[in-house]
Amino acid sequence: MSLGVYVHLPFCPYICPYCDFAKWPMRRSAASAYLAALFAEIEREPVATAGTIFLGGGTPNAYDAETIAGLVGRLRERFPAPGGLEPEISIETNPELVRPGDFDAYVAAGVTRLSIGVQSFVPGEIRTLGRKHTPEQVRAVVEQARAAGIASVSIDLMFAVPGQTADSWRVSLERALALGVDHISTYGLTIEEHTPFDAWYARESSAFFDDTREAEVYAIAIDTLEAAGFEHYEISNFARPGHASLHNANYWANGEYVGLGVGAASYRGGERSVHTRDLQQYLEAITSGQPIPSESESLKGYRRAGEAIMLALRTSRGVDLREFADRYGIDVQEHYAPAIAEYCEAGLLENDGRSLRLTKQGRFVANDVCGAFLSFE
Repeated sequence: MSLGVYVHLPFCPYICPYCDFAKWPMRRSAASAYLAALFAEIEREPVATAGTIFLGGGTPNAYDAETIAGLVGRLRERFPAPGGLEPEISIETNPELVRPGDFDAYVAAGVTRLSIGVQSFVPGEIRTLGRKHTPEQVRAVVEQARAAGIASVSIDLMFAVPGQTADSWRVSLERALALGVDHISTYGLTIEEHTPFDAWYARESSAFFDDTREAEVYAIAIDTLEAAGFEHYEISNFARPGHASLHNANYWANGEYVGLGVGAASYRGGERSVHTRDLQQYLEAITSGQPIPSESESLKGYRRAGEAIMLALRTSRGVDLREFADRYGIDVQEHYAPAIAEYCEAGLLENDGRSLRLTKQGRFVANDVCGAFLSFE
């Protein structure tokens, strides 16, 4: 299984009211200092082969295309693809920040996959989410990406947005499909602590979806996208054949990955670590040549196996029982028999003796079912 590399670019032209990622308003001096620190962190990493590179944020295309191309070039030198293959290289973008020629520069640098942060095509919902793009800008961005030769184009959409209806959600799904994109990620709105939406929820919880309404619009996404020929290959992700995200697939397979930048997470040798989310701490550590402040934990034994099951169950492939036994030395059917029996009887899991998978009904309560496997010792 190939290594994945994630790079966090934390600056945004504006801060969305639902977001709790490590991010800051775009300031030229801070962005320049951060980029220098990021290059220095890359230099600290030993050369290692990697099959995927993902630039996330924040808003990566808040940086100009020349800067992004230089960063991708350095990453490819430090983390060459195995066997001389071409890596999957993804970048997240905000559509309203795309400049003429951006995608030509990205393609020349080796970028193969574009993930566009759209969230909605409905103007009222776009305003509610604090976004600044228009549906017309999204269409133009997709056309420009295609013309430049981006191999895979993905769109992020959000459901359970205050004020959203079943009909308006269908509008967003259908607008995305009409653009002919290759991949669509659909995420239910989560109320994160200390965000403006958290304060809004405390004042007016009735403005937000309950579990029943959220399940209804999630079901619309599944039915609409599967009918359009998309495979529902992971709880939140749908792809046309051959366009699943290889980078994220590595996460769900409990593969190893390196996270670079403030707040970035890594997982290697059974140890998970997360860099500080304090930007100043990150910059000072790099500048002084000190280790980046991080939190870490070692995942071993049944804890590691439980997380692997939880991640695998999020995918349509589920848990391959023989592969799991070979990798972790654990008989899933024997060790987790009580949970498997309970959820199979409830119609949430299916077990054919070769693999363990969520049923369609189980997708709606995936967090509960998947999380149950973490409690076993």
